[in-house]
Amino acid sequence: MAGWGGFFFSLLNYKTEKYVIAENKRIGILFRLYQLAVLGYLIGWVFVVKKGYQEKEEAIQSSVITKLKGVTLTNSSETGPYLWGAEDYVIPPNGEQVFFIVTNYIETPNQRLGFCAETFKVPDGRCLSDDDCAEGETVVAGHGIKTGLCINSTGTCEIHGWCPVEYSRRPTEPLLAAAENFTIYIKNFIRFPKFEFSKSNVLDTSANDSYLKGCSYNKEDHPYCPIFRLGDLARWTGHDFQDMAVKGGSIGILIEWNCDLDKDASQCNPHYSFTRLDMNLNNSVASGYNFRFYYKDEKGETYRTLYKVYGIRFDIMINGQAGKFNIIPTIIAIGSGVALMGIGAFACDMILLYMMNTSSFYRERKFEIINFNEMKCASNRRDRAKHKDGKAGHRDRKLRKQAGEHAVPNSVKKVEETELTEVSEQSQPAVEKRGPTIPRNTGQRYSAILSPQGGEPKHHITFSSHN
Repeated sequence: MAGWGGFFFSLLNYKTEKYVIAENKRIGILFRLYQLAVLGYLIGWVFVVKKGYQEKEEAIQSSVITKLKGVTLTNSSETGPYLWGAEDYVIPPNGEQVFFIVTNYIETPNQRLGFCAETFKVPDGRCLSDDDCAEGETVVAGHGIKTGLCINSTGTCEIHGWCPVEYSRRPTEPLLAAAENFTIYIKNFIRFPKFEFSKSNVLDTSANDSYLKGCSYNKEDHPYCPIFRLGDLARWTGHDFQDMAVKGGSIGILIEWNCDLDKDASQCNPHYSFTRLDMNLNNSVASGYNFRFYYKDEKGETYRTLYKVYGIRFDIMINGQAGKFNIIPTIIAIGSGVALMGIGAFACDMILLYMMNTSSFYRERKFEIINFNEMKCASNRRDRAKHKDGKAGHRDRKLRKQAGEHAVPNSVKKVEETELTEVSEQSQPAVEKRGPTIPRNTGQRYSAILSPQGGEPKHHITFSSHN
């Protein structure tokens, strides 16, 4: 339990790193330049350009309503003069996100059910004899069902279908060339549900009610006008409207909303871009549109007029995102910058440790090797030294205490000893004259021998035993 307790208490300790300062100018300059680069990336790109401090939402909800206006007059040999309005050339006419504008057509009038020759342009309808036209067989990519007869004048099989068959000539010029001046009104509503923010591309024109009636979109003069001229749309894609109107094409209108909701809502406005979608590497266009109408004449016979229609298809695409300040992405962005700083320190360490002449010296200073056995022995020696120092200190304190308690008696004793010493010194010459005292019961014999010089007598002790 003591081990677990020590472990949990150790969790409350704060540990810090030990730094080694390497006085190397080249590595220092390299590290500072890297830090400046990371700082520039963090401030310039992450925060200023990408607004990394904002919470983003890209799930935009949108609705598009379109309305076209414009009339033109056509006069062909087949149909004569005809006035075209928006109800005639817009398909579908109710105004959706994808719509088609008729610019050219091929008409095959007064088709009735009957028997006629298949067109020679259909490979499966060609024949040399009746054996090539199996009765009841459908003509592949053709206009009817084979009757079993081969018409020698045309070299094709007889079919049962709508006769005459569709005219297959290619148009050379647009019949609705004046459609270039038609206008399209695009009304777009968007919503960002996370931020409960809604907006429309139609600006508030309450101060000028006639603005929408006279404006036309222009990137410089009227960048937020929702009315577009068809000729301008084709020109902004890099193509000519009259060339597209002959055989048709497809144009994409991209409305992009990038809203900074930290600013006022009036700063959130759409940006338009245009591109042609039906181009390939060979610069060829394969587009077209055809539909059929059925009528009944006065006699009750069924007939129809077939139109193969060419035109321009418009696809309106909505894209966008909104951003608003949030502390969580801000912390994440700052954390990523700090992590990049750590990568620079790691790279500089690798250079110092392994790529320089003084790498071994730097490694000795950076890494400290700990031998646990030596550490344990040193710890034991320190413990014993502390124990001895403690005992010695205790003994010294005890002696000092005893000395303090006996200071006065000792001084008296010292005085007495001094006096006794003086008395003994004074009586010493008499003792020397008298000679040393010999116990009487030892049976020893004493004699005093004087020195020949006649000075102080020298004492000599002779021991003899009595048998």
